[in-house]
Amino acid sequence: MAFGPHLLLAVLEGLVSSAVLALTALGLSLVFGVMRVVNIAHGELFMLGAVLAWAIANAVGGPPALGFAAALVLAPLAVGAVALVAERLVLRRLGYEPQATIVATIGLLYIIQQLALTFYGPDAHPVPPPFNTRIALPWFGYSGYKLAVIAASALILVATWLLLTRTKVGLLMRATQYDRETAQAFAIPVDRVYAGTFAFGAMLAAVAAVLIVPISQAHYLMGQDPLLLSFVVVIIGGLGSLRGTVVAALLIGLSDGIVSMFFSPTLAKIIVTLIVAMVLVFRPQGLFGTAAR
Repeated sequence: MAFGPHLLLAVLEGLVSSAVLALTALGLSLVFGVMRVVNIAHGELFMLGAVLAWAIANAVGGPPALGFAAALVLAPLAVGAVALVAERLVLRRLGYEPQATIVATIGLLYIIQQLALTFYGPDAHPVPPPFNTRIALPWFGYSGYKLAVIAASALILVATWLLLTRTKVGLLMRATQYDRETAQAFAIPVDRVYAGTFAFGAMLAAVAAVLIVPISQAHYLMGQDPLLLSFVVVIIGGLGSLRGTVVAALLIGLSDGIVSMFFSPTLAKIIVTLIVAMVLVFRPQGLFGTAAR
């Protein structure tokens, strides 16, 4: 292929990566922004969503679309329930103290990982995509499912934006994020807001995992890269910023896709590292974050 087809393929693959990364990082950003909790187990919740997607799709059987639809609904709900239990039994008892919650979520990471290894096994397993349509593009055919992942991610991000900006739930989350003590003084149920935020963040990661698992197989160690890249997105985009999360995810996904295609994956990682370093030096609050008062 000439330059044009290579560039188009790199951009499409970068958009798929960006779509999944945006959902995963948004979950981490919301938890970090509202609760001030660094959830080290976020990547394992992503992995749990993928593993449960495989288990649910196998249990349902029948046409791939039926199993995938069941996984897309049930896996995020199950992961959200796990996160809700962890918040109530661990984080709340620690008073959301930053250092203690970091240690606690590291412990949660290993618990989830070892449980997945015990019941799921060490092997990677695929989940069949709901459809195998190929879309004819100017130079080649491209997976219709991958394009659907991009569209689904965009819809979920828009729905999340509407939730945060146009509903009472979003207002309570923003008030709690701004000042916890003042929110409590106005009778806002901060503990419930924290529990809901932690569960919602985990569910976003699980949705991202279900969307990507037909492309990248489910494996009990697959949570490491999403966690690291999600932190990179939060640093670049800004704490708790939906716009910053989307822009940073696009920047990382597209740069990785294009640079990896024309140069090397190592160079792509070097560029991302330099971007993070420059943001930390010149704008520590992130591109769209607010400076601490």
